[in-house]
Amino acid sequence: MRLVDLTSIQEIESFIGSNPLSMLYVSQDDCNVCYAIYPKLKTMLNLYPKLALAHVDASQVEEITGRFLIFSVPTILVFLDGREYLREGRFVQFEQLKKQLQLLSDVV
Repeated sequence: MRLVDLTSIQEIESFIGSNPLSMLYVSQDDCNVCYAIYPKLKTMLNLYPKLALAHVDASQVEEITGRFLIFSVPTILVFLDGREYLREGRFVQFEQLKKQLQLLSDVV
C-alpha cells in the first residue's frame, strides 16, 4: 500500500488519474471519529497492495468538499480507473468495505 498526504485539488486529481485503484480518506483535525478510523483503515489496506491510499485534510483543502460533494467527515472515496466506484461516510462498515475492495483488487 502506498500512502500520501495531498494538499491541493491538483494533487488529488493527479493521484486519482495516475493510480488504477485509489482511495481518498478525507478528514479534519477536529474530528474524533476520523482519528479512530484512520489507523484501522491503514491496517486493513495492507491486505490490498494494488490500492493507493491518500489522505486529505478538508480544512486545508476546502475545495474538496464541493468538488467531491463531501458533507461530513470522515469520507472514504474509492476510484477505479479515475471514476468514483465506492463512497463511505462518517460510520464505516469495514466488513462491507473489505468485500468491495477484494472484488476491485481481483479486477485490477
